[in-house]
Amino acid sequence: MTEPRNRYSLPVGNAQGLDPVALEILWQRLVTIMNEVDGIIVRSTFSTILSEGRDFACVLVDPRGSSLCQSSLSTPNFCVVLPRTARVMLERFPLSVLREGDVLATNDPWIGTGHLPDYILLSPVFVKGRVVALLGTVSHVSDVGGHPAEIEGTDIYSEGLRMAPFKLYEEGRENTLAFQIIGDNCRVPGMLLGDLRAMAGALRIGAERMREFLADYGMDDIDGLSAEILNRSEAAMRERIAALPVGVYEYGMDIDGYIETVRLQARVEVRGTEVFVDYTGSSPQRRDAAINAVYNSTYATSIYPFKCALAPDIPNNEGLFRPIHVSAPEGSILNAVYPAPVKARAKTTNNINQVLFGALWPIFGERVQASNGGIWPLVLMGDDPQLGHFLVDMLPHGGRGGMPSLDGMIPVSYPTNGTVTPCEIIEAKAPVLFRQKALRADSGGPGRRRGGLGQVVAFEILGTNPVTFNLTPDRVTTLPQGLDGGRPGRIGEVRVNGQRITRFPPIQLHPGDVVELHLPGGGGFGAVSDRDPGSILQDLVMGYVTAEGAARDYGLLPPDST
Repeated sequence: MTEPRNRYSLPVGNAQGLDPVALEILWQRLVTIMNEVDGIIVRSTFSTILSEGRDFACVLVDPRGSSLCQSSLSTPNFCVVLPRTARVMLERFPLSVLREGDVLATNDPWIGTGHLPDYILLSPVFVKGRVVALLGTVSHVSDVGGHPAEIEGTDIYSEGLRMAPFKLYEEGRENTLAFQIIGDNCRVPGMLLGDLRAMAGALRIGAERMREFLADYGMDDIDGLSAEILNRSEAAMRERIAALPVGVYEYGMDIDGYIETVRLQARVEVRGTEVFVDYTGSSPQRRDAAINAVYNSTYATSIYPFKCALAPDIPNNEGLFRPIHVSAPEGSILNAVYPAPVKARAKTTNNINQVLFGALWPIFGERVQASNGGIWPLVLMGDDPQLGHFLVDMLPHGGRGGMPSLDGMIPVSYPTNGTVTPCEIIEAKAPVLFRQKALRADSGGPGRRRGGLGQVVAFEILGTNPVTFNLTPDRVTTLPQGLDGGRPGRIGEVRVNGQRITRFPPIQLHPGDVVELHLPGGGGFGAVSDRDPGSILQDLVMGYVTAEGAARDYGLLPPDST
């Protein structure tokens, strides 16, 4: 029987048994569709955390909720969670009750990505009256109401409006009551509702592109293509796990927590073609700080190091996750039970990759890194006579950890794909003047491969009114650890008008106040004695280390010393 053909002359049919080239062509076009959805979100959203910080993901799932691909710059942990969320949504809203133009939504932390600001949207793609796929977005919105603190909190009830899965749009029409409830329970309704409308609009364009894709290749559905993507990806991941030495690998690390240090403990067992990660021994969940992680968030963040180390060349999809099993004791800080406070859960989960790399660096080869300097989300909000009511977000990062063959990178997004909002954008939207944004010399951990430098960010409050400042710093009490004999990076500091602060409730800043953020550097990799002297001299020339730092950390004396 002759295979059905299409205008691109690919033997697609039900897409089963595709040769690798044909599969790659189809798969990359799906990625391109998600990239278009991604671009629409950047261009059409209102909040800085989406339009500039890119704290979102765009994911394609099949009718069973399994993820097939994402946009190229999607936030990685969002992409792992979304299929889990999609299946819960489809239990409550089965395919049989969905209609073209519907958009499902939720921000429930235990169904979604772990805290209320992340809204998950899911929209069906119909072809010939049948759902053939679903498009989803996960987006960190600027405000969902609740108390203004980020880290300090006692339960989920005070952290904002929690919406169980519901229809944000019904057959293309806005759910008026839902929009009213959401808008009435946040500080910036125009911004939040505008972002939700923008994301829903991006999904509508994505659905049109999916129908064009199916028509171009003569396909009525993606069922066969989905099976090929998932099964081949799973087989590839299993093959790469099988190449690892069988055994049990353990590592523990102290992280900042909040006021009290938190312990993360991991036991990783490589067994045949599967991996089992167990976080028994990690600290219990906290009642006095919003740094608890729900299981979804822990699971997603645990997948990340395995994807990076074992399958960096395969587009992200759920087939890659199947051989990796994650467990954490219920009631621990990595599997918090309702109604734990979770708003600042990233302060904990952003360190999970470091614990896993700490356990697995001896068998992961080149694709591991020492501890990094963290992400320091900051929020400024208030009222200004010229700007009106404002709320802006910024996501500065510390330095990356050193790797076996590379020095740590200077501050870039990790372990997310976000970008730092330019100072000029913040200055245009809030009464703020940035006085400094520079690399922080001597902050990278010494080692055969130096840790990446942190940075210094300083800004002054202008205008005539007070501004509320929220910050979620990391590694301000515990050191970013090195690996294989590498030394720790330098911890961070926060200063307001020159005075160091260690507690982070909402801080009222007044005109003329100056905030300085000294972000940590990454840990070093390998013994300090093995660092090439030429690399140390180059660091001196570039200003990455000072003469004093080179003498202290590497024993390199200035040429004129006696």
